[in-house]
Amino acid sequence: YARDYATRVPFAEHLGFRIDHLEDGLARLSCELRPEMTNSWGMAHGGVIATLLDVTLCMAARTQHPGSKGIMTIDMSISFIGPGTSPLRAEGRVMKPGKNTIFAEAEVRNGEGALVAKAIGTLRARYPEK
Repeated sequence: YARDYATRVPFAEHLGFRIDHLEDGLARLSCELRPEMTNSWGMAHGGVIATLLDVTLCMAARTQHPGSKGIMTIDMSISFIGPGTSPLRAEGRVMKPGKNTIFAEAEVRNGEGALVAKAIGTLRARYPEK
C-alpha cells in the first residue's frame, strides 16, 4: 500500500523520484538530476532537495500508517550542507511514531555519498472520517 502512495504524488513522479526500499519506519528514495532540476551552478536546486526530503519523511511515516488517507507535513526544518550531484539518495526514519503525529528525520546524499542535506519533520497521519 505504501508503495502505491508514491504514484499518487504527481509532483514526485514528475521529478522522477524512485522508491528503492521500504520497511517499518524506514524509506529510501533516489532520483537522477535532469538539467531543469539544477541551479545556476549545475547542482541540485534546493527545492528539489527539499521535496525529496519531504517525500522521504512522509514515505517512512506511511509505512507505519498504511490505512491512512495520507501523511501531511506539519513542520520541516532543513540544513543544507553540501552540493547535490546526481544521483541523489535519501533515507528517512521515523524517530517517534504516534497514532496521528509522527516525528521523523531524513538525509540526502550525493552521487559520491557525501551529505547534502538533513531534515527533521513533524508529520500527521490523516484517517478517513467515521
